[in-house]
Amino acid sequence: MQMVAFVKAKKMQRNRFIVFCISLLAVVLLCPGCDADLLGLFGSPDFEERLNEKGTFHFLTPADRSLTLGDTYSFIVLTDTHIEGSDAHGLEKLKDVINGASFVVITGDITNRGDREEVQKFIDIARSLGVPCYPVLGNHDVYFGNWGVWKDMIGSSSYRIDGPLSSTTLFIMDSGNAAWGARQIDWLDNELKSAKPRRFIFTHANLFVESPGDIEQFTDVRERSRIMSMLKGRCDAMFTGHVHKRIIRNAGGVGYITLEDYRSNKTYCRVFVSPTGLRYEFAKL
Repeated sequence: MQMVAFVKAKKMQRNRFIVFCISLLAVVLLCPGCDADLLGLFGSPDFEERLNEKGTFHFLTPADRSLTLGDTYSFIVLTDTHIEGSDAHGLEKLKDVINGASFVVITGDITNRGDREEVQKFIDIARSLGVPCYPVLGNHDVYFGNWGVWKDMIGSSSYRIDGPLSSTTLFIMDSGNAAWGARQIDWLDNELKSAKPRRFIFTHANLFVESPGDIEQFTDVRERSRIMSMLKGRCDAMFTGHVHKRIIRNAGGVGYITLEDYRSNKTYCRVFVSPTGLRYEFAKL
């Protein structure tokens, strides 16, 4: 019986590997326009270097990094804009819907390849908005070894935003490798001790999925559990993208909001903050 069970287990393992290989081949053959970076699919190798760049800013101004927010305000979140060359898929129209929002966050995969043309296109659009725009690094933003482009043109891939007169702290976390890593988690855990009463986290990779087919998520379930345990009662909401579909969950008093991708859906989320709580609305450009 043990031998039969062993043979069945090995057969299942082999079948899973075959399915994985077929899926990977399909990405390459069926999506030639995706500019798939096969090595990048498994994570950029410069994760530790990215963490070492914390505190380096080129795109965000000192005023952007000292945000004054009262008890009542709104902000806009969108994700996976996938700017391709000079084509921002209509993102330029975002300035027409700011409508009193205090800031904007794009939760990763801002670009499709991470090259200078695409990053510059983001910068040009962000500077036209009239409010701070906080970029989050996604896996596409460091494809093809382009972390150096982000570092030179944007700066840090994880950082904290608040100010002496602000009621809110924003944390931008680097999950471009579908993980945060112990160093980054420890940093956030320590920073939360001095954070303002309102706390929001923005990162790229999603914590939750809706079906077994949603494989794009945190790669280490133990890290996912540690993050959720750490944030319990210490964070208002976390906003993510990556999986290209809307998933909303609540756990430990934290709202986990995954947005569908902007490129295909033209969707953005407007979040309203008041002393009584949060509410959010989804709209299309």
